[in-house]
Amino acid sequence: MCGIIGIVGKEDVAARLLDGLRRLEYRGYDSAGIATLHDGRIDRRRAEGKLGNLARRLAESPLPGAIGIAHTRWATHGAPTEDNAHPHIVGDVSIVHNGIIENFKPLRDELVAEGRTFASQTDTEVVAHLVAREVERGRAPREAVAAVLPRLHGAFAIAFLFRTDPDLLIAARLGAPLTVGYGAKDENGRGENYIGSDAIGLASLTQRIAYLEEGDWACVTRESVEIFDRDNNPVTREIVNSGASGQLIDKGNHRHFMQKEIYEQPVVVAQTLGSYLRPLEEQVALPDMDFDLKSIERVAIVACGTASYVGMIGKYWIERFARVPVEVDVASEFRYRDPVLLSNTLGVVVSQSGETADTLAALRHMRANAVTTAGIINVPTSSMAREVDLLLPTHAGPEIGVASTKAFTCQLAVMAALAVNLARAKGRLTRDEEREIVRHLVEAPAALNAAIEHDEEIQAMAHTIAAARDVLYLGRGPDYPLALEGALKLKEISYIHAEGYASGEMKHGPIALIDDSVPLIVLAPSGPLFDKTVSNMQEAMARGAQVVLISDAEGLAAAGDGPIATIEMPKVHPLIAPLVYAVPVQLLAYHVAVAKGTDVDQPRNLAKSVTVE
Repeated sequence: MCGIIGIVGKEDVAARLLDGLRRLEYRGYDSAGIATLHDGRIDRRRAEGKLGNLARRLAESPLPGAIGIAHTRWATHGAPTEDNAHPHIVGDVSIVHNGIIENFKPLRDELVAEGRTFASQTDTEVVAHLVAREVERGRAPREAVAAVLPRLHGAFAIAFLFRTDPDLLIAARLGAPLTVGYGAKDENGRGENYIGSDAIGLASLTQRIAYLEEGDWACVTRESVEIFDRDNNPVTREIVNSGASGQLIDKGNHRHFMQKEIYEQPVVVAQTLGSYLRPLEEQVALPDMDFDLKSIERVAIVACGTASYVGMIGKYWIERFARVPVEVDVASEFRYRDPVLLSNTLGVVVSQSGETADTLAALRHMRANAVTTAGIINVPTSSMAREVDLLLPTHAGPEIGVASTKAFTCQLAVMAALAVNLARAKGRLTRDEEREIVRHLVEAPAALNAAIEHDEEIQAMAHTIAAARDVLYLGRGPDYPLALEGALKLKEISYIHAEGYASGEMKHGPIALIDDSVPLIVLAPSGPLFDKTVSNMQEAMARGAQVVLISDAEGLAAAGDGPIATIEMPKVHPLIAPLVYAVPVQLLAYHVAVAKGTDVDQPRNLAKSVTVE
């Protein structure tokens, strides 16, 4: 959530700051703003809503200045109004902030008692006042920031601009990601340097970046970048080539990023599996690790949202193949239930961004309790990726749509590889069984492509669901978490109330919700669980449910008449069924949202990367 860009440049920076914000739109936001310093004066433009509103403000009233900071805000403290939008200006200080200051209330009370007045409802303005007060007391900008940072509790990434120093930006991070970027220098050693929330935001400016580590803060000028740790000691952070494309990621010939990313799944799943499968040897391999999987006696999977459903499916796979007990926790609850963390436990975190605050906190809790950790992560330079004992990267590429699609299926692919490796290490998998699994995993991209071919028929039935107020999803076994995921997708982007249930739980309460106005989406691939799922479906149809059945040809034939619509999937092995059946629930949610006219890629109130707890 939120996005930060800062430039210390040689010419006017407002247009490039706006371009950087466009690259960070995928993170989610509800207001935006830019501040620059010119002729000894800080000026700013802010706007509610999308960046187009801010662009119009800038066109009407340009912002000169060769140094500036910019921000897209996802509201936490205070509504998404222009007054609450960043940057904030207090005295000689302007600030942008991603995250949350947990102790802002006592700090604000302290400042109000001194007679200081506030122009917003945000926790961010408290930090601006604290630094401005130190400057007013005669401290230089660096000293002022160094004095204030230890007083702040929470998770934050902050950038400061100072009226008194036209060649300085100061950045700091604690629990939220922040990078510094290095620009080219002229023959006199002067050039440009940058601050950004991530490599994508800085991609058009530079490929040379350094990731600030926990507690770091940095002084960025045209000539240099100086980085300090939380104890104010100078430190060196490795400068790396980000590899991020300088071109704006576009939708190609697709209407929305979400649609494009659904269509990319056969390719990115193939790329991901390609890094774990050895087709000629018919083996599944993991990256090198400095611990023995054979010693693992228990697995604890922690994640949020869609990633948590990957964990639930992983539980089925790991317990079935490796016979190792698995617990799956929602990351926001994990630490607070004081979990029992035994030795020989493998803690697995799942995250697209690698920066999700709750999951990162859970990872650190596990590490503090001497638990060996692994991370299924899409951003190999993220905080989680750098902190786990074993990084298991996905190769989904940048996912711009807020509702996760291709990251989900790539995470499932990696989770399957982990399950197979653990089973082999535990002696639970014969060589022939592993060969069979590899063959089925190799088939997954083609099966995903076959599923996508049903896009038009799913679009045709979307109007039936779009008219509903409530929708239920049913599944058994690994299809139960997929039912939860389908319901979440529909909620996220169409704003229709939807719930997912294990099929056998219908008659334990949810069946009371069934009538002829409630569509029921049933996930039922043919196989050992099919008959029981269809039996539950028929109970619902007997009470008027409007059923959409998703199955293969064999399953659809066995189910007979009754559903108002069917979606035929290819016949696949149960191991890869969750990857394949993810496609129709994604496409259904997408087309329902389009039919309702909602903002598919940036649904209301949601952020792509949730970096506060």
